Amino acid sequence: MRIVIADSNELVCAGIRAILNVDATIEIVGEANSRAELSELLKSFDTDLVLIDYTSDQFNIDAVLEVKTNYPSIYILAITPEQSPQVLVDALKSGVTSYVKKNCSIGEIIEAVKETCQGNKFFCGQIVETIQQANLNVDDIDFEAFSCDAVLISKREQEIIVLIAEGFKNTQIADQLFLSSHTINTHRKNIMSKLGVKNTAGIVMYAVKSNLVSPNKFLFSVSN
Repeated sequence: MRIVIADSNELVCAGIRAILNVDATIEIVGEANSRAELSELLKSFDTDLVLIDYTSDQFNIDAVLEVKTNYPSIYILAITPEQSPQVLVDALKSGVTSYVKKNCSIGEIIEAVKETCQGNKFFCGQIVETIQQANLNVDDIDFEAFSCDAVLISKREQEIIVLIAEGFKNTQIADQLFLSSHTINTHRKNIMSKLGVKNTAGIVMYAVKSNLVSPNKFLFSVSN
């Protein structure tokens, strides 16, 4: 896994490098302290993932857009201090794949890098809570279920979330994915538990707020 660290604070870069260097499967190909340096690094080295604090002095959300525009196959793992719900939602819409806070544990940061490089979305529990609070119906969210534990949404769960958001029933999803209805029902329960939502409407709103589906695509007549 070839990683570029992007943060204007050299001390932060050194700390993240030290954390990731403990895993032999992770290779740090460069560190960027500005958008210009990040651009040059990505031109020079094959990169799988950019781990970035787009809120640091020499960066902004446009840095994420630039990376995704020029290198759509590169995954973006944001690592920032606490942000407002709107900032987080904008980041996800701009191309951020996964999101953790800078006060997450070492193990959680390493896991976030690995899972993101495999194409999975990975969110710190506090990040998910903040996103869910952005214009979501509180009746659909179990706030007590949130913690700082990592929330990992697998590729299969992402597929099911999208199909649920588009209005498909369990039997229809099972037919499309060549799985049993029982397996889909189990996935649905696990998804609701991970997201801290109580019903299908909560899954739909998560899908829209996480930019997994367009607001114009899913069906509003969802049932529990």
